[in-house]
Amino acid sequence: MGAAHHDVAGEPTFEPMIQIDIEMKAFISAWRHCDYVSTYMARMISQNRSDSVRYSNLFSSAFNELLEVAFRTRHGDGELECRVSRHGATDRIELTFPCVPEERQFYEEAAAQVIGSDAKERYLNSVSGDLAPSREIVLLELAIDYNATIRVEEAGNDAIKLVVDLPLEGQ
Repeated sequence: MGAAHHDVAGEPTFEPMIQIDIEMKAFISAWRHCDYVSTYMARMISQNRSDSVRYSNLFSSAFNELLEVAFRTRHGDGELECRVSRHGATDRIELTFPCVPEERQFYEEAAAQVIGSDAKERYLNSVSGDLAPSREIVLLELAIDYNATIRVEEAGNDAIKLVVDLPLEGQ
């Protein structure tokens, strides 16, 4: 086994694999763009996984959900940046997109709640229909069903970056 690579802060070093940047105006012009981009990215990064077809399907589903989050913002200005990096069994998706301050606050709060002790209960209530569906369901689903870790980073005044680590290999 080789030694793990870590950055200065002690976080594992994720090696860049692929990045796609799309003008938001073009991206939000059609819902199917979410599927096209997620399918393409999944096929590109799954080639060296133990079960590439299964991995591609899992990754595409998770990534499509994240792209739909960006799609629903409906902001026509700026760019959507989609970057995938890898460290061992974990792929990191960095999705940067235009976002107004109110939306940024929502995502920061939702990301904080995803790691809470009652995240699984909130997720089950959301999917069972006991509670009205909320926008945080996508993030909860990724955390619960895909064992993802999620955080929000600043990406300038008018943008947000969702960072999602997906440990899909071996699931």
